[in-house]
Amino acid sequence: MTVASLALLVAVSAVAAPPRNILFIGNSLTYSQNGIYCHLEKLTASANPPFAIQTGKSVQGGVTLKTLWEESEPRELIRKGGYEVVVLQEDIPEIDVASFRDYARRFVGEIQQANSRPVLLMAWSYPRLGWISMAEIAQAHRDAANELHVDVAPVGLAWERSMRERPDMDLFVAGREHRSIYGTHLATTVVYATVFEQNPSDLPYVPNGVTPDAAEFLRRVARDTYQEWKGKR
Repeated sequence: MTVASLALLVAVSAVAAPPRNILFIGNSLTYSQNGIYCHLEKLTASANPPFAIQTGKSVQGGVTLKTLWEESEPRELIRKGGYEVVVLQEDIPEIDVASFRDYARRFVGEIQQANSRPVLLMAWSYPRLGWISMAEIAQAHRDAANELHVDVAPVGLAWERSMRERPDMDLFVAGREHRSIYGTHLATTVVYATVFEQNPSDLPYVPNGVTPDAAEFLRRVARDTYQEWKGKR
């Protein structure tokens, strides 16, 4: 093998290697049910072959990206470096779309300056604050993604699809805002599909409290939603 061929092989391998260090920034829509990050670690560990990831977090209850930007911890974690991917979760019903776009733009700039990949986590609509529809939340994320040239984990759209296909499967806990364990598995598998650009359908991880049949259905919804989202982008 020539030196040039070896260099190409190393470059291709580096591109193909999955990210190992992922930072999550958001509120209780990210950290409830032990956190999407903890379930993502278990999900990747169940892959064939398994691979280990490490996740970090800067999360607080009830906050928006604006609040998180005004505090020091999230940006310090980003600037410290070492995170290949940073997942940003806004809670749009709690804030207006203009603020989301503004602070998403600021965070994405910081993340890219640290040579990390930003991913926007599109959360779901909920009854307590019903001033904005799921379609409008999705459009806000689509517009931000197109402006900033970043990927979106379309969790909210997967949520909508799941409720349409299996209305008996409750993705909410009491209060109709936060995720049940079913909603958690759905959110985690959508994030997996987006971050790793891999099909989550065959991953065997099943969280406690979820039946294998339900987990299979949710992984399929995650796969279909992600593929449809990428197709429309």
